[in-house]
Amino acid sequence: TYGRYETVVQSRHYTEWYAIPAQYVDAVRRAGGVPLLLPQGEENWRRLLDIVDAVVVIGGGDIDPGYYGGNGAHPTIDRVDQERDASELALVGALTSEKELPTLCICRGLQVANVALGGTLHEHVPDVVNKDIHRGSDEGWTVQPLQAINGSRLASIMGATDVATYSGHHQAIKKLGEGLQVTAQAADGIIEAVELPTHPWFIAVQWHPEVSAADDPTQQRIFEALVQAARDITSD
Repeated sequence: TYGRYETVVQSRHYTEWYAIPAQYVDAVRRAGGVPLLLPQGEENWRRLLDIVDAVVVIGGGDIDPGYYGGNGAHPTIDRVDQERDASELALVGALTSEKELPTLCICRGLQVANVALGGTLHEHVPDVVNKDIHRGSDEGWTVQPLQAINGSRLASIMGATDVATYSGHHQAIKKLGEGLQVTAQAADGIIEAVELPTHPWFIAVQWHPEVSAADDPTQQRIFEALVQAARDITSD
């Protein structure tokens, strides 16, 4: 889920929420999976890895730059949640070394994966590109073309190398985490997807496939492949 203060929900009674956009849930359900929401800060989260068959690390606010030696004073750093950072970095660490469940990391999730494996981030993409094609003019969604590497697992899953995706990020991979392999890039060279070849099934994308998955088969197939990988594990 998001961190407890990341999402503003109008309520007369509550001010803290462990929330998740419904599109993630919908995409997993369409793929035949049963989604379970894991709130941040759960002390006994490792026990849940013996129950679930796959994991989706969703989007959200920025990671504390202190985790990757970045500039914590950068004025664009937004919605840092220490509880969430600690939870997800530990979770991805376990998923890449101890309990190698099928894992899909989305937007912030890709950044978490990269930092967990020793990589770094650009604190603000507009600092390193001439034109920001990764967010809309209102800093919200934009439809962004990108190219997946032919022969990559991602391209094979999507059934395409050239796709149009919903994007809304202002950070991106700077130094690649250990063992990760780039499998998609935007036209400006920003890394848009990575895989971990030594892992049975680990894909991370910088865009939001859940936003268009209901109407775009190339994006829904990512969730279908995740759920199929989970089925394959349970049937072994």
